[in-house]
Amino acid sequence: MRALVLTDFHQLDLVETWRPEPGPGEVLLRVCATGICGSDVHGFTGDNGRRAPGQVMGHESSGTIAALGDGVDASVLPLGAPATFNPVVVPEELLERYRDREQHAPGKQVIGVAQQVQASFADYVMVPARNVLLLDAAMPLHLGALIEPLAVAVHAVGLARPRTDETVLVVGGGPIGQSVVLALQRAGVRDIVLSERDPSRRELVEALGVTALDPSAGPLAEQVGEVLGGAADLAIDAVGLSPTMSDALASTALGGRVVLVGMGSPRLELPAFAISTEERAIIGSFTYSARDFAAAATWIGEHVEQATPLVSSVIDPAQAHEAFTALAAGQGPAGKILVRFDQEELGA
Repeated sequence: MRALVLTDFHQLDLVETWRPEPGPGEVLLRVCATGICGSDVHGFTGDNGRRAPGQVMGHESSGTIAALGDGVDASVLPLGAPATFNPVVVPEELLERYRDREQHAPGKQVIGVAQQVQASFADYVMVPARNVLLLDAAMPLHLGALIEPLAVAVHAVGLARPRTDETVLVVGGGPIGQSVVLALQRAGVRDIVLSERDPSRRELVEALGVTALDPSAGPLAEQVGEVLGGAADLAIDAVGLSPTMSDALASTALGGRVVLVGMGSPRLELPAFAISTEERAIIGSFTYSARDFAAAATWIGEHVEQATPLVSSVIDPAQAHEAFTALAAGQGPAGKILVRFDQEELGA
């Protein structure tokens, strides 16, 4: 089979390797498509310290069930069925204790991050059966690769607990910000504005039915006030840099909430008085629970037309190095790039 190996930082090679065989309790998925996540790009460059040369990355995927290990019920996970996988793998003995907060479990592994695990930039990926979710057979299979980023957004919006009559600012119009817009719409929120410098991303976001603002055109808080008639009740920062958090705080009402889901920097400078004296709350959000992931999978299956615009490009694995290089240089399409693995005959 083929796999994309990070042979060195800034170097991704398509190589031939052996197809894995599922052990007890495991499922082998034939990968259809895998999305390029911002964390994969930071792994490609070596910036985040969470990927290493020799690794096969990838965690936003869809495919079909190719083989079952011993003990896996074929009536529950049938061969050939369309499926995806939740990449957050919790030790089996901790499943009950950390139910609905699996991302907090000690000893968890994240497929695509764990360096010793071959992940899903490959023709096949092996995952625990308990992490496999079947997909709606009527949904275009490649769209299953959008479930993971949408799950991140569903979790962030769930932590924010917006009321349907609240106003919301989303900071950042990349794939996570785009997913946050969908998650807010899923939650019934109507008054949404989004801040994004890139004009092509603003155009994509406006196609989703929200107002997109250019933060370089003037103070964001003033722009938000003009569109919403006042400061936002809630802001969700999908970038995670000091300037974007400052914008989020400045653009929310006194007593408002800011959810930090973007991971643009490991350290931030914050305007402390905008938090303390103006009683704003900052809520951290990371990955998702299994319930969030399942909710995202169900929603995409039922809202294909809303999810489809998030895919800007579908490429062959041989084009992946070029795509990663462009993204690392700050160049790329407005939405998600999917690497499609199921369009050629497979090798060994």
